[in-house]
Amino acid sequence: MSTHSEKIHLQASVPQNLFGKRLDQALAEMFPDYSRSRLKEWILSDCVTINNHVVNVPREKMMGEETIEINATIEVQVQHEGQKIKLDIVYEDDDILVINKPANLVVHPGAGNNSGTILNALINHAPQIANVPRAGIVHRLDKDTTGLMVVAKTIIAQSKLVEQLQAREVSREYEAIVYGTMVAGGTVDAPIGRHPTKRINMAVRESGKPAVTHYRVKEKFRAHTYIRLKLESGRTHQIRVHMSHIRFPIVGDPNYGGRPRPPKAANEEFIETLRAFRRQALHAVQLELVHPVSGDWMSWHAPLPADFVHLLSIIRGDKVINGNGEI
Repeated sequence: MSTHSEKIHLQASVPQNLFGKRLDQALAEMFPDYSRSRLKEWILSDCVTINNHVVNVPREKMMGEETIEINATIEVQVQHEGQKIKLDIVYEDDDILVINKPANLVVHPGAGNNSGTILNALINHAPQIANVPRAGIVHRLDKDTTGLMVVAKTIIAQSKLVEQLQAREVSREYEAIVYGTMVAGGTVDAPIGRHPTKRINMAVRESGKPAVTHYRVKEKFRAHTYIRLKLESGRTHQIRVHMSHIRFPIVGDPNYGGRPRPPKAANEEFIETLRAFRRQALHAVQLELVHPVSGDWMSWHAPLPADFVHLLSIIRGDKVINGNGEI
């Protein structure tokens, strides 16, 4: 038995007979399947919109006929089954395992992904891990982000790893290719919360949770930059949101990157490679932590995946011939 987050989407028009009622009272009558405390929590967590505007005040008065929309998550207990899905295991002992996650693989079952996930693969590989909350998964990578993840095989190991993550003692470094040519590295210190209108997205918001991302330039190109990043916090979509926020979105990012933007006079191979790269060019390259049982400092490195390497080689080869010669 384990828990997972399930997305909830509710939408309805406020009946006229609820005129003058408070928002929390109206929601309790409109959505009786959910407790008043849960509905109030959703209001306070920016999960409720009225006519497409987030409202986080439970006492807001209703006029009638407003369109109410709720986009939230709830923890659901489910019995997951193991599935024979290949795992690229970088390290394993009695307490933890470290995997190199491929692209196009969801970490945890959820709405629309009830099977075929890393969690199912973990239960198949180590059946006892089903007794650990979330099958030992203590941090996630997005579906199309590749690279290193640590998983706890026991409850004790999970507790210790969660403590390290909360204390920011786990070192996680990433590599990415972004649009635009950076002058130098830097730090993005900007809080992240749920996007006010695009509910599956995150955004930099004053009301969000603190988030800090450090980045440095590895290579500069004509219209792109190859960078190394280090997280201080671990918010949902953090690197993707922060890079988009400073106007250097990650190449291929379907949510925050926009359309492919090849440089002027780029050759056909360059243009087609960019168009064909349909995931964020983001890879968790290095992971370092204190072993939760032995106390040893441990470090792992995952080489760049083949599609990332190919994209980088094409960008490195981007040159333009003009009247003044080769640039």
